Amino acid sequence: MQGMSGELVPERSGLRASHEDRDEIVEQLTVAAGDGRLSSDELDERLEGALAARTYGELAKLVADLPVAAPGSASSNRPALAKDLVKLETRSGSIRRVGPWVVPRRMELAVRSGHVLLDFTQAVVTTPVMEVDVQVRSGHLLLVVPPGVVVDVDGVSVRSGHVQHRVRQAPDEPAVPVRLQVVLTGQVTSGHVLVRGPRRGFWAGLLRRSARRA
Repeated sequence: MQGMSGELVPERSGLRASHEDRDEIVEQLTVAAGDGRLSSDELDERLEGALAARTYGELAKLVADLPVAAPGSASSNRPALAKDLVKLETRSGSIRRVGPWVVPRRMELAVRSGHVLLDFTQAVVTTPVMEVDVQVRSGHLLLVVPPGVVVDVDGVSVRSGHVQHRVRQAPDEPAVPVRLQVVLTGQVTSGHVLVRGPRRGFWAGLLRRSARRA
């Protein structure tokens, strides 16, 4: 969202924010927490504020103290580099990695209560393997994976709850080279881990059924 990371034009501060605007601020907050700029308590508090925000001004306050590279700056033109380790924790809120986020080599997820979404649909992949250690005490972890991203869940033990892998390749779909392998390890004490593909739109599904009939 233009203007969120810099000075906000006064007449814009009172304008109503959209779902996309809130999602962008949530992404900035999540990245900042992964960089160690926000504690888990601060992240939960600001995420709640972002989801409840109604105007641009309310959203801008949540990231006013966080450094964000301006479009066209030297740092924004550098190639994306995978971090060695990213730690994420949620106690009662939600964490979302959506859009063009950079996939790290290793991620440690602590889900005490709440929801975590890792959407790889538009993720920037610069490493062939991503290791994810999950500790789900109570809550939900959702991984959305497009073709070319595979997830191994065999290393996750379950005490109470379940781990579901719903990604299946249809017989008429061409094979796609694997560009990222996500290896999950850890434990689900009480909660859910779900791996699925992106939602298909209505027209895509209709065309798919028509092609099968043809």
